[in-house]
Amino acid sequence: MATTTATTTTVLYCRDPLNERRADAHFAPEARQLRAAGGTALLIDHDALLAGDAERAVARVPDGTGAVWYRGWMIPSGHYAALDAALRRRGGELVVTPEAYRRAHELPGWYETFAGLTPVSGWLPAVPGAVPDPEGLAALAAGLPPGAAVVKDYVKSRKHEWDEACYVPELADPAALHRVVARFVELQGEFLAGGVVVRAFEHFVTPRAVASEVRVWWRDGVPRLVTAHPDSPVAEVPEASFEPALGPALGPVRAAVEALACPFVTTDLALRADGVWRVVEVGDGQVSDLHREADPAALIHLLTADQAPLHTPDPSGTTPA
Repeated sequence: MATTTATTTTVLYCRDPLNERRADAHFAPEARQLRAAGGTALLIDHDALLAGDAERAVARVPDGTGAVWYRGWMIPSGHYAALDAALRRRGGELVVTPEAYRRAHELPGWYETFAGLTPVSGWLPAVPGAVPDPEGLAALAAGLPPGAAVVKDYVKSRKHEWDEACYVPELADPAALHRVVARFVELQGEFLAGGVVVRAFEHFVTPRAVASEVRVWWRDGVPRLVTAHPDSPVAEVPEASFEPALGPALGPVRAAVEALACPFVTTDLALRADGVWRVVEVGDGQVSDLHREADPAALIHLLTADQAPLHTPDPSGTTPA
């Protein structure tokens, strides 16, 4: 695997759809911090990549760039492989290989490695617009614990349409399961990723004044940063320091991350009602969003600096050392 330093780190960002010379506004603060740290920010055309034109997507990437990270909007695994191939034809390559990206990005790639740490799940491959038949869904449900479940695809859920396209109150009700899955597939449309996943529902606590779900950022198997989940209304993570709150829980998670063997991973953890921290999602760090109140310098430090101990962002916004 390629190594990077503070002076040679190169990151590909999605360009602004209205200005090909500027990073997308969502990632512009990170790009500025990268340049301030001595790194190089290059731009790709995300729309062209998703349209199947990887060569046009990397048209502004100079030849001979070597190993590069990506930080931007989600990319389907097949298109990510096309991006890597296009870069290789120009003398570049993604630090995170297409194989590693798929392993961390899609639930079937990471699920077995995290078994026991995450809700019991099953899945069926499906193409956009194709709803699995009721019999197949019933067989899938039979492999899960009885009770409620949630529906998602290999990458995303539709939790904001909870009752109609995410939550199944009782897996023993095949009509309800099929109805929720059908609505989920309909709403995902062309963006359905890989297939349909059904996961056992677990009750998580919602503490006051702190995030109910936290995102741990791992670089080469080492926990480097913790932030609130991007959907959290508050930026504070449990306890003033992450270690007392989740230190014991990170041991098993760290072992799983190391076994996954991907260079840049995020794990989203939530506290179950019985006091056990659970992994609710794993992702590739390149396409994992940062909480709006988190300091982008902390993320750039993760990519540009040597290994360092886990830390939480300073709520004041001060750049970490």
